[in-house]
Amino acid sequence: MPLSRESNDETIIDPSLIKPPKPPKTARSFSFPMSGALLLVVLIVLGAAYYGYTSTHRIPESTTPYQAVLLSNGSAYFGKLEGLGTPFPVLTDVFYVQSVKNPQTNEVSNILVKRGKEWHAPDRMLINANDIVLIEPVNPSSRVAQLIAAAK
Repeated sequence: MPLSRESNDETIIDPSLIKPPKPPKTARSFSFPMSGALLLVVLIVLGAAYYGYTSTHRIPESTTPYQAVLLSNGSAYFGKLEGLGTPFPVLTDVFYVQSVKNPQTNEVSNILVKRGKEWHAPDRMLINANDIVLIEPVNPSSRVAQLIAAAK
């Protein structure tokens, strides 16, 4: 089948018989709709991962006025904890338990001591968050809460 036909000194080319040139083979590229869909999928996955992380790593809110804080060195303190989730939470209105031995009976009793009577008279504790082992609420009807109320 001829690509052209001659008529009266003019060559007429039949366009239906011409094949367009093939583009050179290069690295595969995504078309815009495909890359847009891929971007959407990536954003959805990242959003779900962020939501999952934040929902499982929320800092619980304290429902009681005082908290018990146990440190990695074995010390336990009672007070009002603020700044949980920061590198250095602050414990105010601090109390701790001190064991006292009666010299006559050798009986040991525990007393609750308000922090601040020491020589440097601290009014708060800045605690390295890495040293906190656990935090528990002090129930308002507990013996510790009753002793704190009596100390005030």
